[in-house]
Amino acid sequence: MASTALRDALASSQRLGMLGDRPIAEVIEHAEAFVDALRDVRGLVVDLGSGGGVPGLVVAEARPDLQLLLVDRRSARTDHLSRLVRRLGLDERVEVRCVDASALTPATPPAAVIARGFGSPELTARVAAALLGPSGLLVVSEPPEGPDRWHAIATFVRREWPDRRVAVLTRVPRGTPPRPGDAGHR
Repeated sequence: MASTALRDALASSQRLGMLGDRPIAEVIEHAEAFVDALRDVRGLVVDLGSGGGVPGLVVAEARPDLQLLLVDRRSARTDHLSRLVRRLGLDERVEVRCVDASALTPATPPAAVIARGFGSPELTARVAAALLGPSGLLVVSEPPEGPDRWHAIATFVRREWPDRRVAVLTRVPRGTPPRPGDAGHR
């Protein structure tokens, strides 16, 4: 359950046009699917295209054991996110960077990369693959209906996951040739 402070913070992002017009309760509920998908993750999580703070701030509040790096290339958004991180008291373990995600170079590979609306599957996979270590996890928001968008992405294998709001993918170690039938299998 998200705190009142988090709901208020995300409402401020929404008022600034950074979250769309879905009710904040729905936005948070959807972001909680990321929290569940990250249940076995420890260490650093990178949120690509953090925008107004979803899912990164929801994950940060729900998982005080994680370090988060919120990344967006627009300074108006990262300035706003930095203020929210301080207001929520998360600044000891949540960092905000204004950088194009493809130029990001964290000191250590993250355990997971998350993305709500970052870009196409190909772009998201390429950026995440460059960041993640050999067993890294990628968790991305999925549209409610439609075909599997990840079947042709050779750098990740989709895991069986019951919550269709997110796709949970495991990084294929560099240099590993894809096995027949790996890509897209659930």
